Amino acid sequence: MLRSLLGSSLVPLLALSGALFAPSSWASPTPRQEASWPYGPFKVEGPEMKNSRGDSIVYAGVNWPGHGEVMIPDGLQYQSIETIVSKIKSIGINAIRLTYAIQMVDQIYANNNKDTTVQASFTNALGSTNGPKVYAQFLAKNPSFNANTTRLDVFDAVAAECAKQQIHVHLDNHMSRAAWCCSTTDGNSWFNDKDYVVSNWVRGLSYLATHAKSWTALTSMSLRNELRSPDSNATLKAQSYNWRDWYTYVRQGTNAIHTANPDILIFLSGLDFDTWMTPVFQGTALTPGTAKFSAADFPGHADKLVIEIHNYENSATSCSSLQGNLYSKGFQAMHPEDSKTVNVFPVVLSEFGFAMTDTEWRKVYASCIASYLAQQKAGWFIWVLSGSYYIRSGTQDYEEAWGLLSHDWSTWRSQSYIDGGFKPLIQSTAKN
Repeated sequence: MLRSLLGSSLVPLLALSGALFAPSSWASPTPRQEASWPYGPFKVEGPEMKNSRGDSIVYAGVNWPGHGEVMIPDGLQYQSIETIVSKIKSIGINAIRLTYAIQMVDQIYANNNKDTTVQASFTNALGSTNGPKVYAQFLAKNPSFNANTTRLDVFDAVAAECAKQQIHVHLDNHMSRAAWCCSTTDGNSWFNDKDYVVSNWVRGLSYLATHAKSWTALTSMSLRNELRSPDSNATLKAQSYNWRDWYTYVRQGTNAIHTANPDILIFLSGLDFDTWMTPVFQGTALTPGTAKFSAADFPGHADKLVIEIHNYENSATSCSSLQGNLYSKGFQAMHPEDSKTVNVFPVVLSEFGFAMTDTEWRKVYASCIASYLAQQKAGWFIWVLSGSYYIRSGTQDYEEAWGLLSHDWSTWRSQSYIDGGFKPLIQSTAKN
């Protein structure tokens, strides 16, 4: 998440055999049925995401992190999955951006295709003292789980509850090594960075796309969160951090996902913490090469591609300037009437956020983005649902001041924002 670099003090998934993930006492994801919600398979038509009935889908969603060191969705030591999903459903949210780390898949492969139990994962991440304590809290709030529950079982259960309550799941590869994101020196910045092994990444995308085919609610997947300059590797930065190499690796990633699961949409993210995608939709050279983005380079899945961008211009004082940046760096892709728009895509603002106080949402940044998203009728995911994290940057039970929920995930952190800002944004954008 880009705001970790903004100087704020807030800085903050090859399916396995049925034997490996035997039916448990909690609800299992049911197979996709085209005759029922969410009416897959999905595709894009011009600037719109659509289901098989031709209905437009517009995400009005929240980010629910699961890419941290415990490698399961956060907050489950405080509330049950059903409670959390019901909470967001109650105000009209229709999607979650569920994040994960490639490390989880790497460990499954290293362990003869067997996933780690949640019990072991808590201990590995939080230590031999705190790990068992938080795990006990997790079981108390989610009693259908047991000592045999694995990390992927938890992801499955979240997806099942979302299907039950008709909330779309967008599965996001946030990091390679499980940890808080992001910095330019964390070894996860760019293709072939220290921890960002491309072959593992492609394998991980394929694994999760295959595993999640059973998730009724799965509508889309991302390739990677916040690609950024690999500043800890000068050679890699000089030779590879560019749009030419981006295009090479993006085609590998989209092919991996589509081959494994041809029903879902695939999100493309850009450079500099995914803050711009201009060469892609304007059809200019992908420098330092001369090739340009072409639908022909995505055989069989060019109609699955969606652009995502992030914006954390929290210090903005001019709404027109902020909205101009949103347009020129991303949302122009939704406007075929613009003569400079060569390639048309739906665009989703998959991250934006701010401190959940009773005043911050009224300022230029938050209010301007809300009005722009309503105007564009565009999809979005706010950062972040979490009131706290199991662990972040070495601090356990980390308080998230940008979280929609309170520390224990029980109440809204700013009811005035929920009523005055958030609900109106949801109502003006959410579709299907």
